[in-house]
Amino acid sequence: MSTYDPNKAPDPREWLALDEQLRIDLAREFHRAAGIELHNVTAHAAFHAIVENQLAMQHPPVVRSMERLRKEGLSRHDCVHAIGSVLARHLHDLITTASLEAPSTAQARYDAAVERLSAAGWRAQVEE
Repeated sequence: MSTYDPNKAPDPREWLALDEQLRIDLAREFHRAAGIELHNVTAHAAFHAIVENQLAMQHPPVVRSMERLRKEGLSRHDCVHAIGSVLARHLHDLITTASLEAPSTAQARYDAAVERLSAAGWRAQVEE
């Protein structure tokens, strides 16, 4: 795999066979080539890679959310952003709260938040 387009699902086996840094580099290159200006393109690309990893590994809440958001009218790229925004919030909460919660509890919280995603909610968040 030599290119990445978030509007087309990468072949899961090919995607997961890549080195993680290459996955991030491919996402970064897509945004650069598309002329999309980002505050922190590396962090943005890393979140793309993580969401694509979860989809390629068939993580059920993420797969269901992708399918639901697409049916609600979001582009695949916007779905990756919506799921990535939940991931970013989740990681921020983990880092800033110094919680002693079990990893399984943290995973359950993330999964539930992903399951609650809606296209309308995402659009409202983007418009803020």
